[in-house]
Amino acid sequence: MNNSINPSTVFTLKELVNYADGAVVSKTLTKNKSGNTTLFAFDKGQGLSEHTAPFDAIAQIVDGKCKITIGGKDFELEEGQMILMPATIPHALEAIEPFKMMLIMIKDPK
Repeated sequence: MNNSINPSTVFTLKELVNYADGAVVSKTLTKNKSGNTTLFAFDKGQGLSEHTAPFDAIAQIVDGKCKITIGGKDFELEEGQMILMPATIPHALEAIEPFKMMLIMIKDPK
């Protein structure tokens, strides 16, 4: 197990990662054989180009606003919203304004 957060401790997600001018910042919160949890901070205009992943992923927006494209369909998400990005379906992210998200990758136990 590779965790950067202490168990049985209360955290405020927004405070665990900071914005950086013109950049994307990430911090792995938990990582194990079942998947991982990563917190990201995207400056306005930053993003991730279209790609696929071998596992389902949940994007939970914890600050700001972004556009997530899944299979060619655009979704605008803001703080408090989440979306499931299915395995093997192309997806991309773009910061409409600076935003932070928690990404939960769920690996297939097979």
